[in-house]
Amino acid sequence: IQVREHRRIAPCEDTGQRHTVADGDALNPAQQEALRAADTFFVATASDRGDADASHRGGNPGFVQVLTSRLLRWPDYAGNGMFLTLGNLELNPAAGLLLPGWDTGSSLHLTGFARTVWDADEVARVPGAERLVEFEVTAVREIAAASPLRWSEPEFHRFNPPVAG
Repeated sequence: IQVREHRRIAPCEDTGQRHTVADGDALNPAQQEALRAADTFFVATASDRGDADASHRGGNPGFVQVLTSRLLRWPDYAGNGMFLTLGNLELNPAAGLLLPGWDTGSSLHLTGFARTVWDADEVARVPGAERLVEFEVTAVREIAAASPLRWSEPEFHRFNPPVAG
């Protein structure tokens, strides 16, 4: 997880943003760029019995690959070894992603289906990856001014693997 400082927007502070909601079934160019620049997002999964889990995924900007407007890929790095997310996806591929807009208070919500990519040749192309996850987008919801919190630029973790070129 990257280190950030936060502050709360005062009710009287006019940021020029209005609370709006936009829905779609694919990522628009600005959303694709936000994902390419992301260093952190959160993934929600559930077991086949409905036991829910939410996890953090992070890395240097560029660790999320936008393959198309409906297909994302990210590396699964060494972590705590519990494999809740990957285990849930094996049993139930439905998943959700949340990408916070750290500097704007926006939030990007993605719904879809994910699968783990175990192909050694594919995984070897991504520095530090132990496996890859592909996510097929089925619904997009972007909420402007979703939060009164704003966050500083991140202090990247020194152990983040480099991003594949």
